[in-house]
Amino acid sequence: MDDAGASLSAQMGAMGRGARQACVALRLADAATRTRAIAGMASAVRAASAEILAANAGDVAAAQSAGLAPAMVDRLLLDEARVEAMAQGLETVAAIPDPLGVETERWDRPNGLDIARVRTPIGVIAIIYESRPNVTADAAALCIRSGNAVILRGGSECLASNLAIHAAVVRGLVAAGLPEACVQAVRTADRAAVGLILGGLDGAIDLIVPRGGKSLVARVKAEARAPVLGHLEGINHVFLHASADVAKASAIAVNAKLRRVSVCGAAETLLVDSADAQRLLPPVARALSDAGCELRGDARARSLVPGMGEATEADWRTEYLAPIISVAVVDGVEGAAAHIATYGSAHTDAIVAEDLVAAERFATLVDSAIVLINASTQYADGGEFGFGAEIGIATDRLHARGPVGAEQLTTYKYVVRGTGQTRP
Repeated sequence: MDDAGASLSAQMGAMGRGARQACVALRLADAATRTRAIAGMASAVRAASAEILAANAGDVAAAQSAGLAPAMVDRLLLDEARVEAMAQGLETVAAIPDPLGVETERWDRPNGLDIARVRTPIGVIAIIYESRPNVTADAAALCIRSGNAVILRGGSECLASNLAIHAAVVRGLVAAGLPEACVQAVRTADRAAVGLILGGLDGAIDLIVPRGGKSLVARVKAEARAPVLGHLEGINHVFLHASADVAKASAIAVNAKLRRVSVCGAAETLLVDSADAQRLLPPVARALSDAGCELRGDARARSLVPGMGEATEADWRTEYLAPIISVAVVDGVEGAAAHIATYGSAHTDAIVAEDLVAAERFATLVDSAIVLINASTQYADGGEFGFGAEIGIATDRLHARGPVGAEQLTTYKYVVRGTGQTRP
C-alpha cells in the first residue's frame, strides 16, 4: 500500500472508531435531545442555503460537462425549493414518534419471568449512495432519530453538495450537544474509500445500505463484510385489469411514468389485460404519447396501437429513467403476476381495477416490496408513507422491505425481568 492508500486507510479507520464511540452517546441521549438535533439540522440547512446551492451549481456544471444523462443531472440538481423541501423533511423526521425503547410485545411466563421485546438501534450504519444530495440530510436525520451513528459516502458527482449539506447537519448536531462523529461524511472521491467501508472498518460497521444503480448494489453485495440492506433499481409495472376505468387508468399511467422519470418509483412497463385490451390500451397509449412518452410494445400491443415501436427482450428488464415505457398485453392477473415475477425487481407494482377481488388477488400474487391498488407507483416514497423521509426502498426480504425510515433502521432486544428465578 502506498502512502496515499495508507493515509486513506488510517482516515477511514478513525471514522469507524469515532462512529462506534458516537453510538454510546446516542444510546444515552434521550428522545428530546435527538429531536432537538434533527430540528437544528433543519434550521442549519435553511441558513446554509446559499452555500449549498453554490456547491451544487459546481457539481451540476461538472456533471453536464462530463456528459451525465439528463435524468442523472435532475437527480443531482438542487434549487431553492428542493433545499426548502430538504429542511421540511428534516422537520418531519424530528416530529415523528421516536422508535427507540418501544415495547413491541410483552408477556409473562408461568415461572414469573416478565419478557419484553424492545426496539433498539442497530449501531453504526454506512450508507453508500449516488447522485441525490438530499440523501445526506435524510440519512442523517433518520439515523439520529433511530439512535444510529452513520458514515455517509456519496457519489463523486455530488461531493461538494454533500459536504455543504453535511457541514450544516453537523452544526445542528453540535448545537444539541451530540458529538460530530454521530454523522460523518467521506470527504474524498477516491473509490478506495468504498472498498474500505465494504471491508467493515475493522468491525465498526453493523449495516451497509447501498442506494444507487445495479452495478453499485451488485458490488456492495459481492464485497461487503457486513450485512447489507439491499435496494435494487425500480423496474416497476402498472397493470390495467379488464375492469379498469379508462380515465383512471390513463391518469395513473401518465403520472406513474412521467411525474418524474428519474425517480426509482417511476413505472417502466405497462401491462394490459387481454380480456379488454381493445378498450383500454388505445386511449391510455394516446394519453402517454400526448404527454411526450415513447411506447415500445409486444406484438399484441402493437396490433392495437399502430405506430408503436417494437419492444425487445431487453426492454422488459430496463429501468429507462426517461420518458419511455414498454407495453405488453397479458392474460389476466396471473399473466401480469408472471410477467412481473420474470422481469420485475421486487420494488413497486400497481394494478388499476374496479374489480377489487381481482385487485386483492394481484396484491397477493405479486411479491414486491410495495403493491398499489388504484394509485400511482410514484407513491413509492418514505415521505408519502408518513415516514418523514427514507434512505431507499429495500427490495430484499429480510429485516426491512419498502421505504426505509427510522423504524426500519432499528432492531430489537429482549429484556427479561425476574425475581430471582433459576432454571431447574
